[in-house]
Amino acid sequence: MPTTVHEFVWPDRVVVGTIGLPGARTFYLQVRAGKQIVSIALEKQQSAQLAEKIDEILDQLINLEGNPFSVPTSTPIELVDNDQLEAVEEQFRTGVMSLGWDPTTAQIVVEAYPLSDAESEDETFPDDDDADASEVLRVSMPVGTARAFAKRTREVVGAGRPICVLCGQPIDADGHICALPEA
Repeated sequence: MPTTVHEFVWPDRVVVGTIGLPGARTFYLQVRAGKQIVSIALEKQQSAQLAEKIDEILDQLINLEGNPFSVPTSTPIELVDNDQLEAVEEQFRTGVMSLGWDPTTAQIVVEAYPLSDAESEDETFPDDDDADASEVLRVSMPVGTARAFAKRTREVVGAGRPICVLCGQPIDADGHICALPEA
């Protein structure tokens, strides 16, 4: 069976957003180019790790001796996107993801593959490619867009339930029973 590739090169929009209330949110990576929109579901931790890894790559590029790329150290204000997700039709739930750098276009490249029955939750960024996937989302984004994407993603992840200062567990809207660790 051939692999369906949802490829976005220079997308108009690429964001992580959520649907639902804190504690019951579903995270989505949504990409749009023209009228084509693809939304894939992610875990909260996958979203956080994706933002962290993108920033790591960009920071490494800044420090690369003789770096010919103009990588911003902070988020370009004109690229900030705080709008809600557009209409969401989930294409697939994300399993394995890969992240890379394309020096020919000076873009961060994100690939996301559907969750398979055999995957464990610890395999967000594997060492080898998932060549047997029936579907893949491939997004190439310029460095400024990537920096803005990472910033927004960190903010979305951080906008969940507040954390209890005593036990470190999330506090639900309807209350919290503190589970203090035993001494």
